Amino acid sequence: MKHFIFASLFTVIGFSSFGQDNKPWIAFYNKDTTLIGFKDSKNNVKIEPKFTGFISASKFDDIIGVTERINEKWPSYYLTKSGRIVGRDSLHIFDNGVDCESEGFIRFRDKKTDKEGMFDRNGDIAIPAIYSAITSVRNGMVIALQGAKKEEWGKDSGDYHFSWVGGKQLLIDTHNRLLIDDFKSERNLNFFSLLVSDKPNEDPVRQNFKTSQGKYYSFIDFGKEFDTWLKKSLLNHFTKESLMEASYKELTYWEEQDGWKAEDKHSFMTRNFELIKTKLLQLNRPDCKYQIFDDGLNKFIYESEEYQRFFDNCGAAKEWIYPLKNIVISYGKGKDSFQDHFSFLRTEEGYKLISISLGKGALK
Repeated sequence: MKHFIFASLFTVIGFSSFGQDNKPWIAFYNKDTTLIGFKDSKNNVKIEPKFTGFISASKFDDIIGVTERINEKWPSYYLTKSGRIVGRDSLHIFDNGVDCESEGFIRFRDKKTDKEGMFDRNGDIAIPAIYSAITSVRNGMVIALQGAKKEEWGKDSGDYHFSWVGGKQLLIDTHNRLLIDDFKSERNLNFFSLLVSDKPNEDPVRQNFKTSQGKYYSFIDFGKEFDTWLKKSLLNHFTKESLMEASYKELTYWEEQDGWKAEDKHSFMTRNFELIKTKLLQLNRPDCKYQIFDDGLNKFIYESEEYQRFFDNCGAAKEWIYPLKNIVISYGKGKDSFQDHFSFLRTEEGYKLISISLGKGALK
């Protein structure tokens, strides 16, 4: 029963008006930018500024983690749009940020047991705090780490870090039902590509997992998908038209004097196609030294409304839907070494070249 205490200890705080709003509420600051409140889509104040800067969400869909300052104390809790408070002092903190709602669910950590669980959008416990760690929800599924031990370091220096050692990974759903026991994958998977079958899926870009019911779940492996597209599609028939098709509507590129700049792909490619072609076609050579790194869009570079769909309500890149594949080509050795960077973003229309940074060979 101790895992369910958060759901029973709740209160309702006063909003300017009750009732749900299907559109996200938007965060805003008070005059001296020390406190945060929320307004609805019509600019009506729903919550007066009262929360401290220790809040991740700039948009409020259904449930968020917040912190207040009351009489020199800093109470923290989860808040729903109806005004319900749950999970006092149980915020899920990672990398100095509070967890962000994902598909109507948000993670919490029980301080007494140091285990993680998940609230739904109404503030009810969907997954009890019985796991060492859990991921955010991806297409109704959650990876849960069970029975791991925490390895800590840096407490004395103030640079605290920890990692999990051992344990077993499970794939569960948002009702805490076991889908796959011993869910092992070292690669980034597209959980929105799920196919269920009686036999393993033979598509080479997919990974297969046998469920507890005897069926097979298969997911697209982002790495295999990108590598196949790069070699068999883009590099196999490299023309100005094909590169244009494989480019985002505007390209961001690095200039030594001005930093990052953005330009319409048509004008950019008109000037730079031959140089980019020479660089990228080196990937076909067996002696080309390159690596492909997983990343996400940088919110400090891609700030305009055009890119907002690629970020969640807390400003984190949605790498689980829109991964960024960064190709790094290396040249030379020692002092003469340099690198070229080409970043491709996965979009609804496929992978698109979105940024370029060259070590040598100036862009025009």
